[in-house]
Amino acid sequence: MIRTAVPEELLADVKNQLNITWDDDATDNKIRGLIASASIYLDGKGGAVLDYEADGLPRTLLMEYVRYARDEALDVFENNYTALILAMQNERAVIAYAESTQQAET
Repeated sequence: MIRTAVPEELLADVKNQLNITWDDDATDNKIRGLIASASIYLDGKGGAVLDYEADGLPRTLLMEYVRYARDEALDVFENNYTALILAMQNERAVIAYAESTQQAET
C-alpha cells in the first residue's frame, strides 16, 4: 500500500487507536506513511496483500506496528509480536490449505 492509497476510514481508525483527536495535514501524512510502511512489512510476513480494514490479526498487527513506529520503538516490535505474526502466518496457511483441498475435491 502506498501512502496516497491509505483509505480514509483506516486512517481515522488508526488515529483513534493512537488517541489522535486533532486534524492536521502533517500528522495525517505521517500516520499515512506509517500505515503504508506497516502494510508493506506485514504483507511480506503474510506472503500476500492482507486486508487491514477487516477485524483480525493483520489489522491488529498494523495498529500495533504504527504505534511502535510512532513511539520510535520498531526495534522491539517483531520481538514483542512474534507470537501474533506466527499466528497470522498459520491462519493464512490453514486458509490456503482449506481452499486448495476444496478445489481439488471439485
